[in-house]
Amino acid sequence: MKERSELVVNVPETNELARPLDMKGIPASTVYKMDTGGEESAHLLDYWRSIRKRLWLVLGIAVLITSLTAIYMSRKPDVYEAKAQVQVDLERVNPALGMKDSQIIVSNSGSDPAYFNTQLQILTGPGLLRRVAKTLDLENNKEFLKLPPGGQSRSTFQRFLSVIGLGEKEKPKASQEEIPLASSNEPNSQQEDMAEVKRLAPFVEALQKGLSVEPVRESRLTVKDTRLINLTFRHNNPDIAANVVNSIANTFATSNRERKTETNQTTGDYLKKRIAELQSDIRKGEEKLADYAKANDIVAIDKDQNTVLERLAGLSRDLLKAEGVRKEAESNYRAALVPGAAPALAADSNAKRVVDEATIKLVELRQKREELLVENTEEWPEVKQVNKQIEQLEKAIEDARTNSGDVVVTNLGTKYRQAVATEDAFRKAFNQQRSAALNLNEATINFKIIQQEIDTKKELLNGLLQNERVNDVGAAGTPNNIFVVENSIPPDEPVGPRRLMSVIAALVLSLAFGAGLALFLEYLDDTVRSADDIENLLRLPALAVIPSIEGSKGRRLLATGSGAMSQNGNGNGDNGDGRSELLIKADSRSSLAEAYRQLRTSVLLSTAGHAPKTLLVTSSVPSEGKTTTAVNTAISLSQTGAKVLVVDADMRRPRLHNIFQIENRHGLSSILSAEMTEAEVLTMVTPYEDSNLHLLTSGPVPPNPAELIGSEQMRRLIRVLENNYTHIVIDSPPIASFTDGVLISSMVDGVLLVVHANKSSRGIVRRSKQLLQEVGAKIFGVVLNNANLRSQDGYYYYQSYYHQSYYKGGESDSGDHIATGA
Repeated sequence: MKERSELVVNVPETNELARPLDMKGIPASTVYKMDTGGEESAHLLDYWRSIRKRLWLVLGIAVLITSLTAIYMSRKPDVYEAKAQVQVDLERVNPALGMKDSQIIVSNSGSDPAYFNTQLQILTGPGLLRRVAKTLDLENNKEFLKLPPGGQSRSTFQRFLSVIGLGEKEKPKASQEEIPLASSNEPNSQQEDMAEVKRLAPFVEALQKGLSVEPVRESRLTVKDTRLINLTFRHNNPDIAANVVNSIANTFATSNRERKTETNQTTGDYLKKRIAELQSDIRKGEEKLADYAKANDIVAIDKDQNTVLERLAGLSRDLLKAEGVRKEAESNYRAALVPGAAPALAADSNAKRVVDEATIKLVELRQKREELLVENTEEWPEVKQVNKQIEQLEKAIEDARTNSGDVVVTNLGTKYRQAVATEDAFRKAFNQQRSAALNLNEATINFKIIQQEIDTKKELLNGLLQNERVNDVGAAGTPNNIFVVENSIPPDEPVGPRRLMSVIAALVLSLAFGAGLALFLEYLDDTVRSADDIENLLRLPALAVIPSIEGSKGRRLLATGSGAMSQNGNGNGDNGDGRSELLIKADSRSSLAEAYRQLRTSVLLSTAGHAPKTLLVTSSVPSEGKTTTAVNTAISLSQTGAKVLVVDADMRRPRLHNIFQIENRHGLSSILSAEMTEAEVLTMVTPYEDSNLHLLTSGPVPPNPAELIGSEQMRRLIRVLENNYTHIVIDSPPIASFTDGVLISSMVDGVLLVVHANKSSRGIVRRSKQLLQEVGAKIFGVVLNNANLRSQDGYYYYQSYYHQSYYKGGESDSGDHIATGA
């Protein structure tokens, strides 16, 4: 209730109370509180009151957060989950090699507990996923990383309806850029291009984010491991989700097989290289042996078959022939050394015939392959066999074309050297016949040495050729212990987002947050809110709780009829021209009038044996309703028939004359600033109409109000007035701001401290109480003014409710009452 609130209690139509109360023998009043049933229930009830007090804040936060969550979830696209399954068995023995040989390339995975976990890490590793990204060409798939316009067939409103279980289910659209269900996997290179790794990094990250790998358990109750692994991938497009998870499964199985055959491939490469080197060495050795035999005229190494003498006889005949052969070989050899001449010579040789035959066969094989692809795919075994034959023929043709020229040059060079050697041998034969027999033994020994070297290399070559055949068989028969058990098909139903659960969770959490915020704000609230705060914090009785009368429902507390309210006021003294409803025109049956009657009773019973004569009404700070409380208390006391005087001791902000529309030319300041007799003092008092209420205004505002109030003249004035009035109610300035009220409190029988509910600070009110106690003032109690009865305890609420119901004969008219709480 505001400071300028006015008269609210009515003079009853009868005169039953028109006599002073006999207070002798009546004990001092005791303030009773409703039993709440224990500390724990009262504590929980306090929490509920704090939340109910800020219920709109809690509901507003809940509605806001829940609405934002619903909008956010409705805008999120549907997520589809595709699942494939792979099996990881123990590594098996190579059936092509047997137990002994297979140990070279097969590890004992059954005894390695980390083997299965290693495979799980490989499945989610960036190396495998980069290979999948390249296989599926995700770089050129626009729908993988970001949905294109129109990629989702449902609107935001339709997805919002699905939050509450309404609306049709979304039918996924087929991707415009279809990814094959099972793609051929590219072989994994040993050294990856770092630029490519960086380029594929976003796609690998997206694959890792959507991929989930989980071993399959035998059952939920019996936790037993199996060798099955579930692969799941989530994406907004169901086709992409299925294709990606299938590609991961297939790539995983293929890469495992490649790792197993990697040793065989390395061994095969080494064997091929070494075999080629030995073949070249043997060929050169044989050429060297033949040259040596020719150079030394060795036909046989046996003594019985020595032809040295025979050759000597025939050298003369063969010399001319050898010279002609040498010249022809030299001419051909020099012609072959001319750049570009070797291929032309090779074209005239038998190599051309071989190339032509191979080319004809290559055309036939290509035609056969095209016929097979009409009804089959690249993976068909017969197609693979034809492809392999085509590759072999192409390589043979290329080798024939490349090597035929070199062979021709080599052969011509060999013939030339042979011709030269033959010619030289013939020429030297005549001069060497005498020493030929001696040199024959030495030549035979060297011949045997060269022949032994060639034989040794041939034996080594045969061993390597056998090992190469074994390695090829092992590579072809290596078993793959990882294979795909089940491929995925595009899912029809989305698995997320869980819109309804998210909205429900947001509602629950927002309610909890709102309740927590309400309790936190209640904790930060330092104001006096209820009668319990007064009694617990100040250790003072709450003499009365004056309800708030703001609003249309509050006005009905003052009157049941439309004529009870003034056209200029609101029943609370707040009007435009300062005028207010007088006591005679108010409704005495209102809850507000009853509250002041309770205050009157508490005041009369505040002292033992007799009612107090002088009463100070003050507050801690301005605008707490002390003047309104003082006036209405005085009027309520005058209703008992007692002669009551209201003194306006607030010389800084006097309001009594405005409330009762009287002059303020003379008053309390005039009396205190001059020497007056008792009769002169009483002339300053203004009777109010025909009631027992009398008024003493503040008078002109003096320059020193505190000095006048604290003077001995004020004490004498109070004694004079006590002799002429039954009760004296004094309105003083706020004691936290001015000392006037503290000074007067030591001169009167008791003090009423007015506290504005939900506005007055606890610390200031506690300080005000301390100031009054320091000067020895007797505090009768506290008046909780302008209280919202809905926030008070159940006692005040039901007291107001039953009070109204009793006057109305038990009729239900809950809309005319202000609900109040304890």
